[in-house]
Amino acid sequence: MTSQTSALPGASRALPAQFGKTFVVTGANAGLGYFTTEQLAAAGAHVVLACRNLAKTEAAVAAIHARVPGASVSAIPLDLSDLTQVHRAADALLELPRIDGLILNAGIVHPPRTRELSPDGHELVFATNYLGHFALTARVLPALRRTPGSRVVALGSMISRLLDSPLLDLQLESGYNRWKAYAQSKIAMQVFGFELDRRLRAAGAGGTDGVQSLVAHPGYSISGLTPGIRGVNQPSRASRFADTLQSFGAQGKDAGAWPTVSAAVDPDARGGDYYGPRYLTRGLPTLQEPTRTSLDPAVAESLWSRSELHLGAPFSI
Repeated sequence: MTSQTSALPGASRALPAQFGKTFVVTGANAGLGYFTTEQLAAAGAHVVLACRNLAKTEAAVAAIHARVPGASVSAIPLDLSDLTQVHRAADALLELPRIDGLILNAGIVHPPRTRELSPDGHELVFATNYLGHFALTARVLPALRRTPGSRVVALGSMISRLLDSPLLDLQLESGYNRWKAYAQSKIAMQVFGFELDRRLRAAGAGGTDGVQSLVAHPGYSISGLTPGIRGVNQPSRASRFADTLQSFGAQGKDAGAWPTVSAAVDPDARGGDYYGPRYLTRGLPTLQEPTRTSLDPAVAESLWSRSELHLGAPFSI
């Protein structure tokens, strides 16, 4: 990254100053979302934590204030599996004077063993990891469009390189597998992120002065290699030991947040870019090549139209 002026907590990297900017991070109370929030706050940005669990959100806010003196953060309730809550959160976010970055981070990392449904009747992992983010972005887009140079960053996963899917059965009605559910939700996020940038450009709303959509993945980022923070990351000794054995190919979630933060603030980043760790599972963030499915226009068109049908409303740009 260039124009580095603000040190990252716990790292030898720096970020461009973000004073006067506002970022929204979903799932910001723990894991990658917490460290994304902390790093942006340390660079001077105001960060809105959009989270489901109130107690955990309060713990995260307290931790950020303790670790980043003078940090500017606030919080709104958001359960992405519940579209009523998504709409309510979006209405609150539209009241903000500007949104420079919408970080689509939240998600179910450990899916249920059996198929469960969201309050709206959608498969739970699909609803939480993808469909809620699709709906949130659609409703918050006016705030992004009135903020010059704003960005949407969709969090994908390196699992897209291990388990591919044309996304034909989004709801997994023909057969549920927990890891297929997770893989499909993350592939959908990547497809959405790239398709959103194409549509923004086609509508004349993209480019460096408009809204840019980027995608990032965190590599293999695990709790046992992550700094311990009360109420945020408190792995057991057994977890620490087991995760340390994987350190040759893994990293902490503080480092795993770097690609997302880079996509959000790197002055050299452009819409359609894909950020991830240099060595796939770990390392400093670099530009990478997405999978063929992630960039497939036919897959994207099908996903977009079916997402609109599930929501019962168009995604207008």
